[in-house]
Amino acid sequence: MSMSRKLWIVGLLGLITTLGIWCTKPGLFPEDGYDPRLSGGMATVFDLSSQSFSHPIPGLSAWDSHVHEKGDQIFEQNFVAAPAPLFSGLGPIFNNVSCISCHHNDGKGTPSFGAVNSSMLMRVSLPGEDEHGGPVPVPGFGLQIQDRSVLGYVPEARVSVSYHDSLVSYPDGNTVVLQVPVYTVSNPYIPLPSSTLFSPRMAPPVFGVGLLLRVPESEILSHADPDDADHDGVKGHPNYVYDPVSGAQVIGRFGLKANVGNLLTQVASAFQQDMGVTNSVFPQESAAGQPQVDGLHDDPELPDSLLNAVKFYVETLAVPARRNVTDPQVKAGEQLFSQIGCASCHLPTLHTAVDVNFPALSNQRIHPYTDLLLHDMGPALADGRPDYQASGSEWRTAPLWGIGLFPKTNGTAYYLHDGRARSIEEAILWHGGEASKAKQNFMQLTASQRQAVLAFLQSL
Repeated sequence: MSMSRKLWIVGLLGLITTLGIWCTKPGLFPEDGYDPRLSGGMATVFDLSSQSFSHPIPGLSAWDSHVHEKGDQIFEQNFVAAPAPLFSGLGPIFNNVSCISCHHNDGKGTPSFGAVNSSMLMRVSLPGEDEHGGPVPVPGFGLQIQDRSVLGYVPEARVSVSYHDSLVSYPDGNTVVLQVPVYTVSNPYIPLPSSTLFSPRMAPPVFGVGLLLRVPESEILSHADPDDADHDGVKGHPNYVYDPVSGAQVIGRFGLKANVGNLLTQVASAFQQDMGVTNSVFPQESAAGQPQVDGLHDDPELPDSLLNAVKFYVETLAVPARRNVTDPQVKAGEQLFSQIGCASCHLPTLHTAVDVNFPALSNQRIHPYTDLLLHDMGPALADGRPDYQASGSEWRTAPLWGIGLFPKTNGTAYYLHDGRARSIEEAILWHGGEASKAKQNFMQLTASQRQAVLAFLQSL
């Protein structure tokens, strides 16, 4: 999309957002007229299309819009094998060729391995902790299996997934078929140690992360309850991780196990691990130490200007507005969502700190439906692979904003950390551990009440 056309659309969306805020009839919305459609506060855009996750936050300056656009271009750019005059550095082993290939339309992807549109990868490690308290790399493989390679090289291994059915019955006699994944790692270029721990991961959405970055650590910690002091069965605790940018331990916010503390690290790691493109944060090839390392002296391959532009791009992606917020079924579902205990982890409201550089991200009341904490989700969802202070059965509470738009942004929507759930209902039924009581409460609802809860979630 051209720069001028994109700026015109952004301006129009900003006008629509303003009209949506100030032209609301008094008393139409609860809480003293606050508009519940504004999931991202001022960083909300109104778009129901397949591009609903791909808009910049309203009100960026001309320069910031330029940097955002440049980051967007690199986010969508296919990288190629070195040496090459432009966008060089792919591989020699990798998982995909671009950011957008995994984060389809800046959202989630598809649970397949090795394909062009694959959004899956397999994390690996050995039992124990490294010098920073993190996972122990597997010799010859590191912390991730790169299942594709450039010409003349071989992938580290092949990964595939198959499924078998599991029937879940509601007390009222209705049934749902879940698909249970079975992962196979084959043809490793060298033998994998028998003690290797595996964790399949599907790429999560990237919109709204600039807001989550600005939620004060104190607010995150205020919701933690590691000893279950209120005896509700929900314990939530933060993950603290090593950040290579600052060289310090920081609170984890990003990644499916909250195992990354800042966006620059997240973006830089994705370039180096997922695409094999080195950068100033991770200047060593992912194939370092392997017999098939490329041997070129071209690292880092990605200039800081482009790395920072991509980081700025994801940081300034807006959040789509809620829909159907006055619909009676949606409003009933919202009440039930809280009553059955889902809101204990999927907190409706957080706040961002003051940031004078980004007014739309500063001091905002946002509705991501996450506490950014780790929770034990039970054996059915466990990967058995610890990650810093996240156990093998703990995951970060996934933000729910935008979840109702996944079918539009992805074509076919998939849910949970590895895409095993084909619907929001299936995702709920996979919950266990600290979420067991909430799931059982959901199952005890009448069919119409369950549909109300699902209608509410589809409005987010």
